[in-house]
Amino acid sequence: MKQIDVKKVVQMTFDIIIDALAKGEKIELRNFGVFKTKSRKGRMGRNPRTGQQVPVEPKKVAVFKPGLIMKAKVK
Repeated sequence: MKQIDVKKVVQMTFDIIIDALAKGEKIELRNFGVFKTKSRKGRMGRNPRTGQQVPVEPKKVAVFKPGLIMKAKVK
């Protein structure tokens, strides 16, 4: 494959993963890991410049958990 074709395939794969995460779906890539979303509760934070407390809204974040084979090879 040409490099430009590989780049397109990789970008399409990333786009599919991002779209699935936006829908709240879990993506499992065998022997690699799992992408999913996690809800974070709202909390009180602190403005580092002023020291003033500010509310931090609840939000969803993307998380990745590596698979066992990946963990073993990286270790």
